[in-house]
Amino acid sequence: MKTLNVAIIGTKFMGKAHSNAWANAPRFFEMGIRPVLKVAVGTDQAGAQQLADTWGWEEASTDWRTVVARPDIDIVDISTPTYLHCEMAVAAAEAGKHVFLEKPFALSVEQAERMLAAVEKSGVVHYVNHNYRRAPAVRLAKRLIDDGFIGRLFHWRSAYLQDWIVDPDFPLTWHLRQETAGYGAHADLGSHSVDLARYLVGDITAVTGLMANFITERPLPGAGAATFSAGSGEATGTGKVTVDDASFFVAEFANGALGSFELSRFAPGRKNYNTFEIYGSEGSIVFNLERMNELQVFSRNDPAYAQGFRTILATEAGQHDYIANWWPPGHMIGYEHEFHHAVVDFMHAIETGEAIQPNFYDGLAEMQVLGAAAESARSGQKKSL
Repeated sequence: MKTLNVAIIGTKFMGKAHSNAWANAPRFFEMGIRPVLKVAVGTDQAGAQQLADTWGWEEASTDWRTVVARPDIDIVDISTPTYLHCEMAVAAAEAGKHVFLEKPFALSVEQAERMLAAVEKSGVVHYVNHNYRRAPAVRLAKRLIDDGFIGRLFHWRSAYLQDWIVDPDFPLTWHLRQETAGYGAHADLGSHSVDLARYLVGDITAVTGLMANFITERPLPGAGAATFSAGSGEATGTGKVTVDDASFFVAEFANGALGSFELSRFAPGRKNYNTFEIYGSEGSIVFNLERMNELQVFSRNDPAYAQGFRTILATEAGQHDYIANWWPPGHMIGYEHEFHHAVVDFMHAIETGEAIQPNFYDGLAEMQVLGAAAESARSGQKKSL
């Protein structure tokens, strides 16, 4: 079997999630190209070595530039904070490596344009990891929409809510600084919601937004945020939060549908509440990530005496592309499986030369929507795309 060598940059939450997928996808799916876990890259040798030892990467390194330039590396997986995405993605593309990139895509539209230009010029396969597209129930929702089950689309309603920074003593991590995160909940959560909306409903043509910052000062971490270019240092006192804590915006779609987006990391009790509702001329669809194997549907074409929302368990082989490779019907899969599906599709795209979605084109479109909504919040005016 043909193999391609993978280097992963990033050893924390996403580094683990991606490593799990690279290691295990070939055990469940027939793959024409098998990934080889070649190098794990981190900010410190001990952390990189720990990831390598745990997940089966052959080597560990702290020098991402040297690794990306190595002739034996075919794929670069970028699982780092957002502010590092542009430089790393451009370097990987210029070195002729296929790029598997974690979201949010970039800090700005300008960075997104540069990243897209780099992969277009090099001709490599490029992917933005909006893993929720590959949840079973989301795939089923897409099929139902494409089959006309809910008819003409009228309205998208979404909320992505978390609560992990409600505590005012939570430190000023990189997630809360504009120069390293770009935005707060607006992009961290909103990038997922915008991607799902574009996938299921269509292109967004105009937005009107509101953004809020509830806690303006936070304690500095005991050690400065580590980067891939400089070591960490001691820090004391407090610093200014320079990103949003919550963002709400409404949108107009090219097909005439209207949409609403609620994004907040100040929603006590909501740990990872990602939900959407889609209403059409013939019915409705409701999804909640916390019950990710289920899809609620309503059909106006059911007999009047039997109408009502019903829950479909998305574990049947005929409902979407992936489930037959896992367990028998009725057996649940979880968050980590979406990453496996992404790895399988990514390797298939390399093998066949077909595009994978979402890719850097979608990443740019996503940043254009988020940027326009942020500008609307600042100006108080609707922004067209």
